[in-house]
Amino acid sequence: QVQLVESGGGLVQPGGSLRLSCAASRSIFSIYDMGWYRQAPGKQRELVATITSGGTTNYADSLKGRFTISSDNAKSALYLQMNSLKPEDTAVYYCNIKSRVGIYWGQGTQVVVSS
Repeated sequence: QVQLVESGGGLVQPGGSLRLSCAASRSIFSIYDMGWYRQAPGKQRELVATITSGGTTNYADSLKGRFTISSDNAKSALYLQMNSLKPEDTAVYYCNIKSRVGIYWGQGTQVVVSS
């Protein structure tokens, strides 16, 4: 069973930056899409950004220009650089990997943006 583990979350002041990482417990074959999602308290999980195996990226409109998604397909790893963080970015961030043999979710990492 593949496990995804996120890291890099924490407490940051408004305007600060964080870099989230997601690592798989073993290589995942036939990946076609990887992404970050987030869930704020009392809200539904929402898309943050996705990246295809070919490198095409997609971002939530409200996050364009502040967040950057990247991946290392060979390592089945995913990253999210978050800049100019705002209090409304506070949420649990989840990584997701879609492959032709399964869809995988991490357990989430908490990001709190507060002064």
